[in-house]
Amino acid sequence: MTMTGILDPRQEIIQSVLEEMKQIKGRLMEIKGQLDQTQMVVDKEQQRNADIATELRIIQDNLDTVPRQDIRSKYDEAMDARFRVTTMRSQLEKFQAQREMLERQQTLLSSILNKLQGVDVLSGGDENGHDSPVPARGINIVRIVQAQEEERERLARQMHDGPAQSLTNFILQTEICQRLFDRNPERAAEELGNLKSAASVTFQKVRDFIFDLSPMMLNDLGVVPTVRRYVESFKEKNDIDTRLDILGEERRLEQRYREVVIFRGIQELMAHARDYANATQLTIRLDLSSTRIKIYVTDNGESFDAEAVFSTSGDSTVARVSDLITLKEKYELVGGTMAITSKENDGSEVRLELPESDI
Repeated sequence: MTMTGILDPRQEIIQSVLEEMKQIKGRLMEIKGQLDQTQMVVDKEQQRNADIATELRIIQDNLDTVPRQDIRSKYDEAMDARFRVTTMRSQLEKFQAQREMLERQQTLLSSILNKLQGVDVLSGGDENGHDSPVPARGINIVRIVQAQEEERERLARQMHDGPAQSLTNFILQTEICQRLFDRNPERAAEELGNLKSAASVTFQKVRDFIFDLSPMMLNDLGVVPTVRRYVESFKEKNDIDTRLDILGEERRLEQRYREVVIFRGIQELMAHARDYANATQLTIRLDLSSTRIKIYVTDNGESFDAEAVFSTSGDSTVARVSDLITLKEKYELVGGTMAITSKENDGSEVRLELPESDI
């Protein structure tokens, strides 16, 4: 028997794991700050290298008129700049390696936590018949919060690699244009044309990024027009034959957050079919014909063991499995359900269902 006021061993382990995860999260936040600062320095040094490279090209074009001392000084500056950027890149890689190691530890501890949850759910209570001291829903919320943090990090990386990098290139192209106006006006005009084209492409990417992040039309027009627009955009950007079927009356839901849940579920499953299943055909069916909204997402991609995904032995550290488990738990929190059919050489079908309003 367990003495009053003393935690059982499993509960002690869970608390220890949660405390360690808290400490890791703190260290990850510190490293993120160091990474951001170092990345800023690296970007600055890379910009400096690009500027010096442009100046060196100008010197090479005018070797007969540039003083010898100026040439030597500029090449020394170039060597120093290369050394600095190499050093800072090495420091950046060091911080990235530390972050990856901590993230692996975080993933391992999360897996241990999930397995302990599975043991509690199966055991049904302690030796005295009392309820398990660790509620399953509490652990599920931990995983959902972790998934949200991972999504924020993914968006930050996407913003850095996309628009932020493009803006850096804009600055470089602008400086090139400034130097070319007096020396070669025709070339300057050509560079301005290239800059305009690059700006148009980046602007469209930013618009797509904003739509994926928070489509304004979801609040203004509802889930059906938003899903229709997203499917059209998905077809344009991916080599996947995608079809959307709407059943029942197209209408707004009184509880708007449920429209968000529906849209995000479809969005995640489409990305899942693209990124993990390598599908070439994708069908989305949204059924609004009853008070229980039904969503079917079917693909012809690589199959997987659907039963194992939701069993206690499912490896939640694998991204494909973790994403599906998290989506299932999100729907369960709002009274919904999720089921998967996946057969070898026959693709997969994911079925989501949730009530139109709170029960």
